[in-house]
Amino acid sequence: MSDPTLPACEPNPTSTLLEEPGVLVAKKHHLLVRWSHWLNVPILLGLILSGISIYWASPVYQHKPDPNTGSVDVAADIGIWMCSHVPGLHHYSSPPDWVYNHISLGPGMLAVALRLHWFCAYSFMLNGMLYLAGLFMGGGWRSLLPRRSDLFDALRMLRYYVGVPFAKLMRRKWLPPRFNTKYNALQRAAYFSVPVAGCLSVAMGWAIHKPMQLHWLAAIFGGYNAARVWHFWVMLGLHPLCCAACDSGFRRRVGHAAQHDRRLVNSSETVGLHRK
Repeated sequence: MSDPTLPACEPNPTSTLLEEPGVLVAKKHHLLVRWSHWLNVPILLGLILSGISIYWASPVYQHKPDPNTGSVDVAADIGIWMCSHVPGLHHYSSPPDWVYNHISLGPGMLAVALRLHWFCAYSFMLNGMLYLAGLFMGGGWRSLLPRRSDLFDALRMLRYYVGVPFAKLMRRKWLPPRFNTKYNALQRAAYFSVPVAGCLSVAMGWAIHKPMQLHWLAAIFGGYNAARVWHFWVMLGLHPLCCAACDSGFRRRVGHAAQHDRRLVNSSETVGLHRK
């Protein structure tokens, strides 16, 4: 029996389900999208570890020699600082190498790192094609397209995120904005940028691998060294940031939408129906 105090859902011509009050419907991602998403975890880990080992052979972030340590490498500076200030690391045998020894495949592994990096790179490209195929086959691409209201909606979400810690301190309710779409504007921008960043990282990788044959491609990214810098940061930073931002916000928003008896998506293919 439905609660007579609950508002009735407005009819939606695109819905193929019975309009029942108190039901939240979340569309299931296509199987290829789900598989390719989780396959990216070991692939990206292999790319990052092998990529740092390759970077070690020819650092691009360099500065004038430090008068005290003689270091010219930023990563070596970090290792020296850590071994000087972190308890338990004062007696480390080679402080400049600490970062490289602990956040890569280890010293003397350039050949192995190159082979592993290209194995993971080809796997990444193949996995990306599977992801795009699943995105189009399942119709999920429609949820990622930018909308005219995204700028205003993104500002509303930013206001919500900024206010969360203050609301916690003051023990006040701070509800997120309500949306009728599957993703809010920030999530949509992040998810939309992931395939774009993936394509860019692949293009940068080829520009670095074949700088003479593909000199025109390297020139687009500002030259060989600039392509290395962009490639490094796109692969290292963007994907974890998107995952951290999107998942937590999606869970909070779904919980809030369920409390207010709203439908995010209407589809015959669903993850589940959750009644109040």
